Amino acid sequence: MKRFAVRLPQKRKQKFQVGIAIIFVVLLLLGVGYTFLVLKHDPYLTNLSGRLQGASLQHPFGTDHLGRDVLTRILLGGGQTIGFSLLALIIALGIGVPLGIFAGYKGGFIDRLFMRIADGFLAFPDTIVAIVLVGLLGPSISNLILAIILVKWVNYARLVRSTVLSESQKEYILLARINGLTGTRIMTKHLFPHIVGHVLVLASLDLGKIILLISAFSYIGLGAQPPMPEWGAMLNDARSYFKSMPELMIYPGLAIVSVVLVTNMLGDYLRDRFDVKKEVKP
Repeated sequence: MKRFAVRLPQKRKQKFQVGIAIIFVVLLLLGVGYTFLVLKHDPYLTNLSGRLQGASLQHPFGTDHLGRDVLTRILLGGGQTIGFSLLALIIALGIGVPLGIFAGYKGGFIDRLFMRIADGFLAFPDTIVAIVLVGLLGPSISNLILAIILVKWVNYARLVRSTVLSESQKEYILLARINGLTGTRIMTKHLFPHIVGHVLVLASLDLGKIILLISAFSYIGLGAQPPMPEWGAMLNDARSYFKSMPELMIYPGLAIVSVVLVTNMLGDYLRDRFDVKKEVKP
């Protein structure tokens, strides 16, 4: 009974998180279907005669300062913002995970060299490094993604390295070496499964941070450039009309908050799901 009483709240929490995520996805799909199948607005087409219109059946979220449909641009901007964030995250994982496994397993000079490189990247905050890189390369979404990759890969590499160092000292790795398994086989078959859970948790939590980073840089003009419908860029475009039409900033702001909230809930769920060290006391 005591075990049941301890586990029940955690299960309810996980069900709540999954339920919220499902509801969010369903609402998003309904919005996408209604916008692109029924309304069929061109997100790039300007119409100055219909600028700054309020909500209507034809334009559920109204129109912006150039007469473009706000709902269409928010939904397409969601694909841009989330898509670019996933792209940066996947490439950072593709760089950091293999390097972390290799450095942690090989050790010695390779591991020391990796740590010096990682310390160099971690000497400054991520945001500062990204600002400097984008400032040097020029304001564009591609340069911003490159900057994010350069500052994010090291986090996954260090996490994977620490996990590999811990696992490499265990008996099953020593037995695998005695049985003649190659280093590549040990890293892929025995070490990689132990790091998947940790990497998924960090990546799901990091996705929200990358979305905020892309939106923030686009807001200050260092990320997505007009006329690309990106949430941060939409916030920047709507600043001049905040007093007369505040919903132009409220809608993309709510979109950013909602997606980041869902990604954080997903991260919490995965953290609870893969927390192998958690024990329930009798």
